[in-house]
Amino acid sequence: MTSAVAPDIDLDDLLGDEAINHPERYYAKLRQKSPVLWNKRWKGWIVTSHEAVLAGYRDAARLSSDRFSGPFGAELRNAESSSQQLLGFLSKFFVWKDPPYHTRARALVNRAFVPKNLEVIRPSIQKLVRELADPLRGGEPVDFLSRFAFNLPVIVISEFLGVPQEARNDLHAWSEDLGAVIFVRGHDDEKLKRGEAAMTKLADLLRPIVQDRIAAPREDVLSAFAQPNENGERLSEDEIIANAALMVFAGHETTMNLLANGIVAFHQFPDQWQMLRKDPTLAPKATEEMLRFDGPIRGLGRWAKESFDFSGQRIAQGDRVLLVQHAANRDPAAFDEPDKLDITRWPNRHAAFGQGIHTCMGAPLARMEVQEALTYLAGEFVSIEVTTPKLEYNPTIVSRSLKQLNVRFHES
Repeated sequence: MTSAVAPDIDLDDLLGDEAINHPERYYAKLRQKSPVLWNKRWKGWIVTSHEAVLAGYRDAARLSSDRFSGPFGAELRNAESSSQQLLGFLSKFFVWKDPPYHTRARALVNRAFVPKNLEVIRPSIQKLVRELADPLRGGEPVDFLSRFAFNLPVIVISEFLGVPQEARNDLHAWSEDLGAVIFVRGHDDEKLKRGEAAMTKLADLLRPIVQDRIAAPREDVLSAFAQPNENGERLSEDEIIANAALMVFAGHETTMNLLANGIVAFHQFPDQWQMLRKDPTLAPKATEEMLRFDGPIRGLGRWAKESFDFSGQRIAQGDRVLLVQHAANRDPAAFDEPDKLDITRWPNRHAAFGQGIHTCMGAPLARMEVQEALTYLAGEFVSIEVTTPKLEYNPTIVSRSLKQLNVRFHES
């Protein structure tokens, strides 16, 4: 189901209707002009081919992720003083840093994601999926985002971190306000103020939990964060809180959007839902195809630490570079029939989780949640029907998130 390319797209408008609601058409047009194209409004390079996007993610030596240096840092430094606590915590997000800080912090945080820790929670995820699926029954349209897609990852990550049950709804609101900053919805003062308030509340929630885990470790994620490694290195209390906050945000926001986008994809390709029903062992491949076809992240920004030639363009030191995963995953040079959902596609070299030293660390947990959800839902529901008349997505450069998604799940 290939989308026709509209002839009058404004190629510089990354937040226009075509780019936000029909990215496959918009990025195809950009890629046709050049896989690395200068954008006058964003004042940086937009990278859209599969080969160039993966090359960019792997090139951490020349393309920096540090949001507090270079052109991105200049924007944040202009933030008003009332947002300094927010910016202080954001500066400790290891995903926004380069080596050596990134190397040290990622190694310490990564201990929480060893396979044994994840497998311990699989039965809990399976039980939770069954509970959350009950409100989907009855044949009436339901708000899939609030009823299922939000609840599954937020409960999982809350339990993973030891966040109290009564705080889960607050996490959603706080994540929305943090997302206005993290997902580049603009750095205006009002958004920064809301982000500052959200980060303060989240830090206040997490700090006593972190202090408890430092004093009395348990078999959980925050305890893994809090303990020193074999060399005696450890994260500071604020570093633990900052990266736990990152997990809260990234752990539920991206998985929620992946689940929602996947349901839309199966609605568009009902034969693939039937295939999954007949063979539940396809759930892992189906998850990878959902990530490729319409993943939760559009693209992520980098900046050039030095001048270099990149895919036919001369990148100047200090230039911003947007590596667009969504475009890479629909590149016909890398995938046969890229605009078709095919849950048997293998190998599936999608770019949804990035590449190189910044490959998404939470990918195994997200995969587990989605696989368990797909397996159960496909077993329980004969078909799915999106009933939202017109799907619209939030206007952000980074995330691919629906504003609303009503779905009817048919049991027979």
